[in-house]
Formats: sequence, C-alpha cells, structure tokens
Amino acid sequence: MERQNYQNNKVDFGFTQISADEKPQKVREVFESVAHNYDVMNDLMSLGLHRLWKKRLIEELQTGRDLLDIAGGTADIARAYLQKGGKHVTLCDLTHDMLQQGQARIINQHPSMMQNLSFINGDAENLPFMAQQFDYVTIAFGLRNMTFKQQALNEAHRVLKLGGRLLILEFTPVDDDGIKQFYDWWSFNILPKLGGLIAKDADSYSYLAESIRQFPKADAVAKMMQQSGFAQCKWQKLNLGIVAIHSGYRVWVRNNNDSC
Repeated sequence: MERQNYQNNKVDFGFTQISADEKPQKVREVFESVAHNYDVMNDLMSLGLHRLWKKRLIEELQTGRDLLDIAGGTADIARAYLQKGGKHVTLCDLTHDMLQQGQARIINQHPSMMQNLSFINGDAENLPFMAQQFDYVTIAFGLRNMTFKQQALNEAHRVLKLGGRLLILEFTPVDDDGIKQFYDWWSFNILPKLGGLIAKDADSYSYLAESIRQFPKADAVAKMMQQSGFAQCKWQKLNLGIVAIHSGYRVWVRNNNDSC
C-alpha cells in the first residue's frame, strides 16, 4: 500500500507548523535524542503513573493472541502482554534507537521472551504487514506524533483480523480549569528542565508537551476511528482526564486494498 505524497501539506510539530515531509524525520530525531533516558523520563514526567495506565491497557487484552504494538519503543507493552500470556508481539517503531533500547531491555531482563517477539523498524502510516494479520493493535503515546493520524488509523484497521481490536493509550486535552492550570505549569516549566537535566535535551521535551496540546479531544479521536472503519468506538478517561484509552473493533473489510 503506497503512502500518498503529502509534500506540500503543512502539519503541526508541537506549536510549530512545518511541511508534512519534514515531520517524520523531526519526530525520529526527537526520539533518537531521548531514547537512552526514555524510561527514566517517563517515570519522572508522569510521577510513575504511566505504569498504571499501561497496566490498565493490558487488562483489555485477552491471552493467546497476536499483538502489533505500534510506536512500541522500549517494549513496555510488549513485555507486559507476554507476561500476561500473549502469543506473539510484533513491536513496530519509526525510530531505530528506540527499538534498540527495547530489544536490549528484553535480552537483559527477559531473554526467554525473544522467541515470541519481532522488532520492526517501520512507519505507522505505511505498515509493512499483510492485511488481517493481527488480533490486536495497540498504540501507547504514539498517535499524537504521527504526521497523518487518519492514515495511521486506516493502516491499523487494514492489518487487524476481522473481529480484531485497536486500543490507543494517549494523553488527551484537559477540560477542568484547575487541573489544566497545574498541568500546564508542570508541562511547560518542569518537564523541559527535567529533560535538560536527565536527557540533556530540553527542546525535545518542550515539543512532547506541546504535542499533547495539539492532540484532538477524545470524541474527535473516536470519530477518526469510525472514519477508518472501526466499530463500537469508545474511550475511558483516567486520572482526572489526563489520558484516555480509546477502543474500536474491525468488523468489516474497507475496500479491495485491504488484500494488499
């Protein structure tokens, strides 16, 4: 399935507008920069809450299935699902350095899992997989970094088996004014300083904070999923609406290109 030519389109990169063909490389550079400290920074940024959010996501997955984890990075979701009893996880990420971190982590801590894992350096908007290949697709904190989110959702739909399920864990805009005030202060004052201190890269963490503010609200994400062909689309907000778990099922074949 060929990716369309979006060269002349303008898209968000945080609060900045750039040409669409620039964004994948810029996102890759961000995660190349933070890869070695990504797990430590996740704990600091979320005060450890990201572990609970990911645990809640894994609770939605049944055992003995094939999972594609898009933007799987350092293999948090892959490891947790295999520990639960997953059959096989294909971990796909745009950034080679993130994949290396995830692979090294599994080899060092859970070497027996390697026989049930595949690591693929790939683009979520043009997945290198056959149609109807996976029981589940998960995207944890990755969708907001994608250039064309609708295309990524189309691809997730394409590679799911009929009856398969997409689960997205992502930050979502905060509605409560009191929570938003503290959240903005933390995001734009503390996170860049932590990024500069721990990862030696304040700019990347400024971008990540900005990207959260640019991400659509939960109901808009549900509409995008429906547009890609997903059914029973719903979401559940966690921790005062800071993050949401989105869910949808593939129940029909979109078009002839699904057989690609």
